[in-house]
Amino acid sequence: MKICLLLFTLLIVVNISTDKAQAADYYSIIYNEVSQYNSDPVQIDWTTNAILYASTTYQIDPLLYTSLLEQESHFNINAVSPVGAIGMAQLMPDTAQAIGVNPYNPLENIIGGASYLRTQLDNFSGYGMYATTYAVAAYNAGPQAIIDSGGVPPYEETINYIYSISDIFNRLNSYRY
Repeated sequence: MKICLLLFTLLIVVNISTDKAQAADYYSIIYNEVSQYNSDPVQIDWTTNAILYASTTYQIDPLLYTSLLEQESHFNINAVSPVGAIGMAQLMPDTAQAIGVNPYNPLENIIGGASYLRTQLDNFSGYGMYATTYAVAAYNAGPQAIIDSGGVPPYEETINYIYSISDIFNRLNSYRY
């Protein structure tokens, strides 16, 4: 398990560039990914720009956040999970309330998800090479589960979640070169 986490962590090394050409590249990659789940060009453009805005605001790799949103909801702004998670970022009502966003408002949902992920990245920043892995796991299982388990909890859902986001992220990142 530690080897898998190390591999995921190494593949998540972030290289955010403010270069305009790079930003255009991120836009194209995200737009193309969102378009696999939505055929409305206006909504695809809106979603892409919202992801880029939230990623920039919270200093998160936009491809990592895109991967997370794809895994969470396949970019469905109206998604509701069986356990009550809401919107594209699949925010639980208590989490949305704690971070001060309306989970039913699509933009607030995307911004709220980025804020929550940033919080987890900050919470686990001292965990060395596993920091991003633990942050992503915490997004799914909650930060206390990571603390209680001393790492990724042995939940099949969370383990599969990490692998899926890693796979999506690596595929998206491969388009940059």
